[in-house]
Amino acid sequence: MEDGITFTSLKELKVGKYLLIDNIPCRVVDIETSAPGKHGAAKMRITAIGIFDGQKKTLLKPGDGDVEAPVIAKKKAQVVSIEGDSAQLMDLETYEVYSLSIPDEFKGKLSAGGEVEILEAMGRRAFAKIN
Repeated sequence: MEDGITFTSLKELKVGKYLLIDNIPCRVVDIETSAPGKHGAAKMRITAIGIFDGQKKTLLKPGDGDVEAPVIAKKKAQVVSIEGDSAQLMDLETYEVYSLSIPDEFKGKLSAGGEVEILEAMGRRAFAKIN
């Protein structure tokens, strides 16, 4: 098992959960299940959105299969400063300071001194929401 990756059954997946598609952490947005055929198991088509790149991904697997799931850490951070399209943030637990690119949905809504929630997975970080 790689660091930061676990395995989960496809039957346990629900909308809003996370999985890896092409080694990219994604959030599930839709699950379709087909009926089992005469000689095979039911198939599941999972549609997900990459949490770091926002790209739509699709996975087609037998319903009794397993998938890799990233270990997602949700952390709180304080906005130290905003410079153009990036924000300097301080982790409220470790006091580590780092910069992140501000996604379009958060532009104009962030302010210095405000708190945000950050998703951290596989050594990368992304904005989750504004507190």
